[in-house]
Amino acid sequence: MIGKKANVRIDIRTPETAKMSDGGGSSSGSMPPSKWIWDVWEFAKEDTDRVTSSLKVGLACLLVSLLILIRAPYQVFGTNTIWAIMTVAIMFEYTVGATFNRGFNRALGSLLAGIFAVVFMQIAMSSGHIAEPYIIGLSIFLVGAITSFMKLWPSLVPYEYGFRVILLTYCLIIASGYRVGDPVKTAVDRLYYIAIGGLVAVLVNLLVFPIWAGEQLHKELVSHFDSVADSLEECVKKYLSDDGSEQPEFSKIVMDDFQDEPAYRKCRATLSSSAKLDSLANSARWEPPHGRFRHFFYPWAEYVNVGAVLRHCAYEVMALHGCLHSEIQAPFNLRCAFQSEILDATTQAAELLRSMGKDISNMKNGLRTSLLKRVHSSTERLQRSVDLHSYLLTSSHHLSTALSSNLIPSRDHSTDPDSNGVEPNAAATAAPRVDSCHDTTKKQQRRMRSWPSIEVTDLQEDDIPRMSTLESTTALSLVTFTSLLIEFVARLDHLVDAVDKLAPLAGFNKEITS
Repeated sequence: MIGKKANVRIDIRTPETAKMSDGGGSSSGSMPPSKWIWDVWEFAKEDTDRVTSSLKVGLACLLVSLLILIRAPYQVFGTNTIWAIMTVAIMFEYTVGATFNRGFNRALGSLLAGIFAVVFMQIAMSSGHIAEPYIIGLSIFLVGAITSFMKLWPSLVPYEYGFRVILLTYCLIIASGYRVGDPVKTAVDRLYYIAIGGLVAVLVNLLVFPIWAGEQLHKELVSHFDSVADSLEECVKKYLSDDGSEQPEFSKIVMDDFQDEPAYRKCRATLSSSAKLDSLANSARWEPPHGRFRHFFYPWAEYVNVGAVLRHCAYEVMALHGCLHSEIQAPFNLRCAFQSEILDATTQAAELLRSMGKDISNMKNGLRTSLLKRVHSSTERLQRSVDLHSYLLTSSHHLSTALSSNLIPSRDHSTDPDSNGVEPNAAATAAPRVDSCHDTTKKQQRRMRSWPSIEVTDLQEDDIPRMSTLESTTALSLVTFTSLLIEFVARLDHLVDAVDKLAPLAGFNKEITS
């Protein structure tokens, strides 16, 4: 209506809100205690290091608190022991390397803050009682501005925590020491207690069930190899078995939440693992030689490089999942025609991925020459098959025939003008595959997987040429899928090179494998 605005509400339901609106979920406040306890138990059982790390933090805080709780140490150290407790709470990290890294930033930041506080306090005290508070206030402003600017400098970003420590420690020391008779002694005492807290945090994390960042990085990288291999096989098998009888809802595709594809979520997690691998590698550099990593200057950066190359392979797997859930799909009988070649290339590629992950896990430098040859030969067979029967993917005549009969035309190369002298036995080889798909393609009698979707019974005589063109588009989606699979195999060569580069630098044992 003119002069009035209509209020239109668009309700986009996420899986969580849909579950709650349907009465299938409950808020956290109404969660029964037994379920809450069970969730906590499952979370702890998933990674027992979480429980270990939590208990270690409690132990470190308890040890430092004894300096206050026991009378004899309290008479020596006094209430300033709270600085040691605060240092433990701030400095203790999940892994040993992260604790060393944060401890270094804490120690250097506290030392610089103490030096600055002593220097400015001496300057303020020598300038007289009138100018003293102004100098102290000006110094707080300058230290706050300079440290906040420096932590934004690109090359100093890894030491951002150290600049925060400088600002915090300087303000606490100089502001509280201003009303104390001997501010220099106060600053030195507090630095002393910070050192006690840092020492306790490092010793507890290092000596009591240590959690090594290097070991975490090693396991994380190996798990990514298995995730990409599982996701690749899962995607291809589902693509070849999808007969078009079930079409996922649009909301499910948009939400990227495929409950029946667990490996897909793992592969998606691999794509977002860059920050985690970088963080673990930075922490691992601070760790002393330990466990299987017994030499100094271990090449943790090469682990990050291998992870980066693996992510580029995972991009192709995600693109394959995009084809699997795309609106334009190739007819099922056409997929069956290339089923064996696609499955063979997928199986060989996944085997190569798992072999590299196993070699890294066992720290073995295996030769993968035969595996690479099998991967390349299976991919070449897929390329030859697509090239040999390209007329099925581009010819409107054959596709219109397939549309009317729901069958792929017989590959009689002796009468096909596009065969270019291809040997006749190729049709005989492909015939059993087509025959094996006849039962499944009967499900598509009522609805062809065409774009746009149209009932077969609704076709008019004038629609046949148009639908032939549209079916050519659906057939080309199969070319897209196979091209992505071939590109994935091509990227595996770079991944093999990255693993071969890591092996000698990391001291992997040589082992000849097939």
